[in-house]
Amino acid sequence: MSERSYQHESLAGATGVELVVALYDAAIRFLYRAMQCVEDGDVHGRRAAVKKFIDIVMYLQARLRPDVGGSAAVALGDFYAAMFTMTLEASHFASVEQFKSVIACVLNVRDAWMVVARDPEAGRVLPRELRTREEKFLPVSVAQANDCEAVTSRWMA
Repeated sequence: MSERSYQHESLAGATGVELVVALYDAAIRFLYRAMQCVEDGDVHGRRAAVKKFIDIVMYLQARLRPDVGGSAAVALGDFYAAMFTMTLEASHFASVEQFKSVIACVLNVRDAWMVVARDPEAGRVLPRELRTREEKFLPVSVAQANDCEAVTSRWMA
């Protein structure tokens, strides 16, 4: 089984929160790749890796719902904007140290998502559009309870 096929299969039954963690994992891999390209003097490779990282950050930022997630969503939006800027600067200056700083920040937030992923109630804090297909089609009473609880949760994003 190829690596791509394995990754696809491993994400097939993932929850929405687990998919967010997978996006963070991919973002971190692209940052490490960009850092390696700096060390190898591969400008094209560095730019390609940075572009993929930025694509992930923009995807995550576009799905934030401050109307639902409140201050947590706003904080994540600010975080994504900062990571975007820091990564462009790291790439511009071809700085391994700056890439390491971005990686440390992203790992920190990724670890927070891991805590959420381990919580069996975590699916309840995600807006419906971030839930997986299976999570979206919960029975109506469960889905309504989830939506009501999401409004009061401190983990909304």
